Amino acid sequence: MICEMCGKDVPQTREVIVDGARLSVCQSCSKFGEMSGSSASSRPGAPVTQSVIDQRLERRERRMQSKDIYAGTTTIEIVDDYGGVIRRAREAKGMDQKEFANLIQEKQGILAKVESNSLIPDDKLVRKIEKALDIKLTEAVQAGGTVGGGRSDKMTLGNFIRKE
Repeated sequence: MICEMCGKDVPQTREVIVDGARLSVCQSCSKFGEMSGSSASSRPGAPVTQSVIDQRLERRERRMQSKDIYAGTTTIEIVDDYGGVIRRAREAKGMDQKEFANLIQEKQGILAKVESNSLIPDDKLVRKIEKALDIKLTEAVQAGGTVGGGRSDKMTLGNFIRKE
């Protein structure tokens, strides 16, 4: 048997309705139409019920939503007030900036900038500081949700175009 849509020679075809035309199509092309004879609404010229319209609109709404590929993933980020955390821990150990800089083998100027939150430390420096002061400067942050898409109450260009 030959598929009337793609022209492939297949062992079995199905009758589906595609844009009101009844076609014998292969398994892969059957997704482009509706099964014929399965319901009254699939016959050509049959009225489309409100439930069918609602189902189609719901499927369209799900397709139109943008999905966040990073949803559910966690990332490790530095805490917000990392400079204050470092300063308080350093002072609790009774060290000034110069002593602490010598302890972790970093420049005092870099530590001063880190403590004033004007320099974000790299991962290597974060590990050194955490180990020397026995503190935690990083936290796991979860990304989430869908982005954009969906219905909007705002007026768009699509509101002015007549679709047929």
